[in-house]
Amino acid sequence: MSGVVARFGKPFAALAAAALTAPLVLSVPARAADEPYTVTPLTFTVRAGGHDCTVDADLYRPRGADAAHPAPAVLATNGFAGSKSDGSTDALGRAFAARGYVGLVYSGLGFGRSGCLITLDAPGADGKAASGLVDFLAGTRAADDGTRADFVTLDGAGDPRVGMIGGSYGGAVQLATASVDHRVDALVPLITWNDLGYSLAPNNVTEDAGNAVRGSGTGGGAAAPRTPGAFKWQWTNGFYLMGEGQPLLAPSLDPSRFGTLDCLHFTPEACDTISFLNSGRYPAAEAEAVLAYTRGVSPVSYLDRVEAPTLLVQGQADTLFNLNEATDTYDTLRARGVPVKMIWQAWGHSGGGATPGELDLSQGNLETSYVGRRVLAWFDRHLRRQAADTGPAFAYYRDWASGYGTADAPPVPSRTLYLSGDGTLAQRRADVVTGTAEYTNRPLPSSHSETSLSGLTGLPDIAPYDTAGTHLDWTSAPLTAGLDVVGAPRARLRVSSPKAERVQNSGDAADRLVLFAKVYDVAPDGSVELVHRLVAPVRVPDVTRPFTVRLPGIVHRFAAGHRIRFAIAGSDTAYYGNRGTKPVTVSASPQDTGLLELPVVPAG
Repeated sequence: MSGVVARFGKPFAALAAAALTAPLVLSVPARAADEPYTVTPLTFTVRAGGHDCTVDADLYRPRGADAAHPAPAVLATNGFAGSKSDGSTDALGRAFAARGYVGLVYSGLGFGRSGCLITLDAPGADGKAASGLVDFLAGTRAADDGTRADFVTLDGAGDPRVGMIGGSYGGAVQLATASVDHRVDALVPLITWNDLGYSLAPNNVTEDAGNAVRGSGTGGGAAAPRTPGAFKWQWTNGFYLMGEGQPLLAPSLDPSRFGTLDCLHFTPEACDTISFLNSGRYPAAEAEAVLAYTRGVSPVSYLDRVEAPTLLVQGQADTLFNLNEATDTYDTLRARGVPVKMIWQAWGHSGGGATPGELDLSQGNLETSYVGRRVLAWFDRHLRRQAADTGPAFAYYRDWASGYGTADAPPVPSRTLYLSGDGTLAQRRADVVTGTAEYTNRPLPSSHSETSLSGLTGLPDIAPYDTAGTHLDWTSAPLTAGLDVVGAPRARLRVSSPKAERVQNSGDAADRLVLFAKVYDVAPDGSVELVHRLVAPVRVPDVTRPFTVRLPGIVHRFAAGHRIRFAIAGSDTAYYGNRGTKPVTVSASPQDTGLLELPVVPAG
């Protein structure tokens, strides 16, 4: 841990303690002696990322599955810093074996008792490792102890009928595997990323004449920005510390698990990425290299090689991998003709796991939850080849209805509000009042959205806030009827900042203006809710030109009598922000003003 402190400084010591003691591993329920399957621990030595890596796995074999009565298989692995023995990971093997599938559950590379370094789900490493396990299911290779599988349904010689399921780190690895091994027949990635560069340092600007930027989310994939956005220092460093702590949490003498003193358990490129983002300096050449690495380990770079039918499940309560990540993956696969559907469930990395009726991986409540039934139908169709109804193209949990709404595709912005010079959100351009307003960021953050790891650690968090003089906001009139917003809001902005203009072309992206856009729900009593604590960081490409911001997707009902508030702030406690103070002015007139566009759906 001394290398970690040396790399990032003493302020991260407390964060390290919180991260390494986070209750991520759920207890494993005791197995009854009469369960309809057997469990066999196995190890495999696979060639992955240019190294020989040991993979620790458990084989769940349904009783009665044999060469004469083969069954399709489900392959699963853990989320970041977990292992095959996690309650939720182990439960996947048990749940599907109990339903007649052969389950193979394993610890990802670098986690549990599996060997090699953490690569962040690189296709050439983690994808290749999983492909080696597919060989075992195909009967073409044995486990290290000689065990072979001749009881898995085959589509042809060496081609097993196999699907994959898992969340977060165990979600991205499915897409990585499918990109290098087309034998995989079905995927169910939950709460995972599309572009890790965006996840760790989001830049939500969607138009930039000088840089490639993220897509609009209305079709096709997302292009990668050439400059980092605002660094999510809490999420990123928390997970980094969990990864570096693996040799302590799961001791092993396997030399493949050890890197260098200042990069104990990750590949050097991953540690270089974390160091670069923490530095607060983003020269163009270094930024290109870092974003090339994060892009290379992300689905955005290899979705053109994924053919497997994919059911995407993303969480609304998730500031790590927001709904836009799944939308970008969905849009890309759909444009290519890959069978794909998407569900926006309640829970994600930031909470929501206690929502009644939602899928609980640790309990394996597949038949009694909406998402669970959709997963079973997905595998019934693509693994059992039954005529199962796999459900609508898009479904979203509605907390106001305690159930799901559906649509043919994620809605796009359809309702426009105008940023007026008097601080209101006007319904018509003609109602905009001419005026200007200004804010200035402070040396230390003066706005708060979240303490990022609170959703994982269970630690309490304070309410979001913005400090006067360091933000601007615009508020609508009370709504005469409820307004249901489903999708990613969009804002069109023009700001003035002479100080930012003077330095924005310095060659270091850290000199560009950073702001944070967000949407609040204001109740009649004046209390405010930052929907799922989501914000849209923006590193403004050019303060002399208008720009468009794609905010994180939400599913939210603004009730009758409530007001909608749009805000931009100069900082946020969960992110790195501006280098130095940069006063910002926003002007409005009926002829030229900012816009907030909301994806509104019929009340339901």
